[in-house]
Amino acid sequence: MKQLIFSILSLVCIQMLGAVAVHAQSVWMPSRNVEIIVPAGPGGSNDGTGRLVMRIMQDEKLVDQSMSVVNKSGGGHSIGLAYLNQHTGDGHRVMVETMTMLVNELTGKLKVRHTDITPLAVLYRDYIAISVQKDSSIKTGRDFVQRMKSENAPLRIALSSALANSNHLAIGLVARNAGADIKKIRIVVFNSGQETMTALLGGHVDAVAGPATIAAQHLRNGSIRVVGITAPRRMGGPMAEVPTFGEQGVPAVMANWRSIVGPKGMAPPQIEFWDKAIGKMVQTDEYKKQVERDLADPQYMNAAEAKKFWDDQHAEIGTLLTELGLRK
Repeated sequence: MKQLIFSILSLVCIQMLGAVAVHAQSVWMPSRNVEIIVPAGPGGSNDGTGRLVMRIMQDEKLVDQSMSVVNKSGGGHSIGLAYLNQHTGDGHRVMVETMTMLVNELTGKLKVRHTDITPLAVLYRDYIAISVQKDSSIKTGRDFVQRMKSENAPLRIALSSALANSNHLAIGLVARNAGADIKKIRIVVFNSGQETMTALLGGHVDAVAGPATIAAQHLRNGSIRVVGITAPRRMGGPMAEVPTFGEQGVPAVMANWRSIVGPKGMAPPQIEFWDKAIGKMVQTDEYKKQVERDLADPQYMNAAEAKKFWDDQHAEIGTLLTELGLRK
């Protein structure tokens, strides 16, 4: 009898130890420094996002290990993505990424595919505002659409800083959904958003397509009129009175979104760790206040939602780029 009891107890202990071992394998957390890769130089919006994420993660102790921002600019994000995927399956490296990756993939500028990374989150969206001079004959989004469709007075529309970016796609989406000829849009490209506004105020272009944050700066002092925004609903702050294009009869939602991605081959426990950490980060007061200051839409998506979003955006942006004649 004693031998039987001993055997049973031994079996129970072995099973418990096995369960503990399995649980230990299913939990992952960083064991060394975590790098947040930014595919651009210091000082830009992507860099700001990376540093905001790092600061909150450390201040709130969401990551116990040290963290650092690593800037890998150039090559249309190819340098940053190559560095990320040198560390396949390594949860100690994550990257700030935007729709730029999809655009560069679809236009043939990037060999890395969106299926070669692991989406971990979509943080927020920057919607596009269409601005004109304060004394322009274009008073509303409907006026803007009619001018786009006019053969007699084609619009000159400024944007920065390259064709096929979110600003260009926003114009293309408005034109397509309004029934205008998407390929006849006259686009003038400048190096920065501030340069587009200088050109508008100087009368060198008829309209500007650019981030709502830049439009808001000039809207406050009354130097421009914002006739519409490519958002699903009205924004706050100085843009509160600006109607969406949807309100004006042209459904058009387009944004440059900020995402956090990891390298390909991440294990489920690594994805789960970042899911929880990022999910807690977006609930902090500091994060919410910064997103509000940036006039961004804080529609957070977790890893599973982000993956679907990336796939859907690939299809949607691909269709629009094809219509613009820019897809390779």
